Amino acid sequence: MNTAANQVPSVHDGRGARELAQQAFARSAGALLLPGNQVRLLKDAGENYPAWLAAIGAARTRVHFENYILADDVIGNRFADALIERAQAGVTVRVIYDWLGVFWKASSAYWARLRKGGVEVRCFNPPRFDAPLAWTSRDHRKLLVVDGEVGFISGLCVADMWTGDPSKGLAPWRDTGVELRGPALAEMERSFARSWGTLGAPVPESELPDASRIEPAGDINVRIVASEPSMAGTYRLDQLVVAFARQRVWITDAYYLGAPTYVQALVTSARDGVDVRMLFTRSSDLPLLKMMSRSGYRALLQAGVRIFEWNGSLLHAKTAVVDGRWARVGSTNLNFASWMGNCELDAVVEDEGFAQQMESLYLEDLANSTEIVLQGRRRLRAASPPGPRASRDRKGSASRVAAGALRIGNVLGAALTNRRVLESVETRLVSLTGAVLIAFALLFVLYPRVLAYPTGLIFGWLGIALLVHAFRLRKKHDAERKK
Repeated sequence: MNTAANQVPSVHDGRGARELAQQAFARSAGALLLPGNQVRLLKDAGENYPAWLAAIGAARTRVHFENYILADDVIGNRFADALIERAQAGVTVRVIYDWLGVFWKASSAYWARLRKGGVEVRCFNPPRFDAPLAWTSRDHRKLLVVDGEVGFISGLCVADMWTGDPSKGLAPWRDTGVELRGPALAEMERSFARSWGTLGAPVPESELPDASRIEPAGDINVRIVASEPSMAGTYRLDQLVVAFARQRVWITDAYYLGAPTYVQALVTSARDGVDVRMLFTRSSDLPLLKMMSRSGYRALLQAGVRIFEWNGSLLHAKTAVVDGRWARVGSTNLNFASWMGNCELDAVVEDEGFAQQMESLYLEDLANSTEIVLQGRRRLRAASPPGPRASRDRKGSASRVAAGALRIGNVLGAALTNRRVLESVETRLVSLTGAVLIAFALLFVLYPRVLAYPTGLIFGWLGIALLVHAFRLRKKHDAERKK
């Protein structure tokens, strides 16, 4: 029986359902809906970088810049010059970068130049002997806030890959960002301050604005979803939004490795008649991760999800637009590393006008993409001319490697426990892993010392790290007991 009680309410099917959805979104993401904002959509480095540099150049009091990668290249040095110029003019300039993100991309001399120029620089999560597995959590955010008046959230890092090199035939990466003004900037500033405070002395409370005291700059409602390791706020929000969708779910992602529950949400929505489309990159800086991503296509396609691959340069955007009134733009990829392990930042915009801009941009991207279709037991790709060669950073991201490891673990766990039917595309992954394990087994049998020594060192390192943590916890416990 199809009764009103059995129907999932849409986010725009009446006041009661809308209030229910807003409450669910706020609780799942841990982010309040802030009215009174102005939001401008920015496409690629050609629109994002000039806007960022103009805002930095106009700074009067402070610049807060948090980005996964600031490279020591042409673009990175252009930003370094802009930041140093403002710092020497008396503006407070604070920069957070991720240690692993800039590994081999920026030298110590680059950071020394910034510090010498008056920029306050802090590094997120450098290697620590007592935390050997800490590398799995990264600061993957892309945030810029200037004077508490204008801010930017995007998927773009600061490096030449995003602008390309026409002289070498390297096309710029495809990416998306937003410029924001209004009360949402208060949450952006506070998310930066939380990151800054974990790395040293905190940002003075007097510098942090209150959203209620910021004058409206427009009429757009925005949530700032600042996720941290193990919080999974964006993960819960992404699933919830798909569940509430009634008409369209259009997603763009660079490093998709969907969790089973998220895949199930997409599958059930598509089978219920929702127009679910997913746009991924064809040219990837991590080919192994791309292979694992493709291994999950079949289940989605069989449920009616439409999948497209971008024909141009590497597509790096992380966006979603739902039912023509809800949109997300930011740094979060659809994989476990982003959802569970990283510091990420996304702007969630609830406005029909902005969502329509996002839909128009999505359709433009689809015009330069190839749809993946099923025929029998094979996946076929429609013929299309090759796109321009992408500018690639082949070293990739350890966070994406971690996401790939989780995907491998999921596939192998399914194979060994028989808890789900494996897709035929996953045969290669299972076969490759099986062959590698047999090779290791033979090495252990024939040359035990080759692997015994490094294995012993690793176990010893982990053991010492745990004892150090236990010692510190004991000291903390004793100090608290003496108070």
